[in-house]
Amino acid sequence: MAKTGRPKIDNPRKIAIGVRLTEDEYKKLKSDVASHDMTISEAVLKGLELLKESWSEQKS
Repeated sequence: MAKTGRPKIDNPRKIAIGVRLTEDEYKKLKSDVASHDMTISEAVLKGLELLKESWSEQKS
């Protein structure tokens, strides 16, 4: 019988992190991601990419 459910991905995200925000920071973040049609996770990952690019430019 065939397996049911979601297919496995090559590099699953297994690690979860927590961040403490003020109520105002959280409201701003929720508003910003909604206006850009993103999730909070997508915004955090994009921010990490931008930091990595910025740091690599500083090394050059």
